[in-house]
Amino acid sequence: MRTTAHLLALVDRLLPPTTVHAHCDLPCGVYDPAQARIEAESVRAVMEKHNASDDHDFKTRAILIKEERSELVKHHLWVLWTDYFKPEHLEKFPNLHDLFWKATKSAGEAKKTNDVAVADRLLAEIAEIDRIFWESKK
Repeated sequence: MRTTAHLLALVDRLLPPTTVHAHCDLPCGVYDPAQARIEAESVRAVMEKHNASDDHDFKTRAILIKEERSELVKHHLWVLWTDYFKPEHLEKFPNLHDLFWKATKSAGEAKKTNDVAVADRLLAEIAEIDRIFWESKK
């Protein structure tokens, strides 16, 4: 006699697994710009280490890590933008759309350069998003 567990095990073996990616599609309601800031701080630190090194292999690894972290900054910003902020926030903070646009563009630019000034600009933009985020929670 087959049980439901046996049937599910059989289905798992026959069908390829599906990979899903999400912050929270529930949504969980847990949002904080700190996630983007931490990744942006990593981007900046890796840029500094890259620029200070003469080791080709180290510099290659640094670039890969910086690009990965820059992409994570964009991800965390987009989660905030698309899942947390609502039309009423745009009414209260009319520069919000432009600020997110600039910050995600800066994160993209950080992938293409090792100019610490780009990372500093990104961190400043995230700091402003952070200020607005906490103001919106009052």
